[in-house]
Amino acid sequence: MRKLDNNELGRKSVETFKKAEKTPLILVLDDIRSLHNIGSVFRTADAFLIEKVYLCGITATPPNKEIHKTALGATDTVTWEHNKNVLEVIENLKKANIITLAIEQVESAIFLQDFTVEKDKKYALIFGNEVYGVSQDAVAICDGSIEIPQLGTKHSLNISVSAGIVVWDLFSKIKRAII
Repeated sequence: MRKLDNNELGRKSVETFKKAEKTPLILVLDDIRSLHNIGSVFRTADAFLIEKVYLCGITATPPNKEIHKTALGATDTVTWEHNKNVLEVIENLKKANIITLAIEQVESAIFLQDFTVEKDKKYALIFGNEVYGVSQDAVAICDGSIEIPQLGTKHSLNISVSAGIVVWDLFSKIKRAII
């Protein structure tokens, strides 16, 4: 076994990335304080060809040196938009027949491993503030909620970790649904 060189990874150019068919996932970040978390989510979005990232509320926007530090250029590839009002974003996504899912611990949440994707559907995943999570107002208008099972004592994960876990899981389920 040998570690691959960078030139063997088949990386897309920015132009090729922009033209590539995207995974039918949209990420909505609401009131994210950490610039490193924002950058990490962009990097995850790039890795899985995510369609779009919405930055809402106090969530900072590119260009930003601290976001760039963890995004490593993903803010140049991933389509993003800022909107102050997360409720407006969620409502607009729903009007476009996109299934909106709060990533949160709520009544009637579906555990991630039990969530089934529907073929030919598009999903928007709403991630909330590092301390307060997804707001109750946002949870109330979402189509549903997914919870990441946690068995330890903390029952909370960093938002960039949560995004990585959920995006990977839904990406793999979507790819299996296509086949």
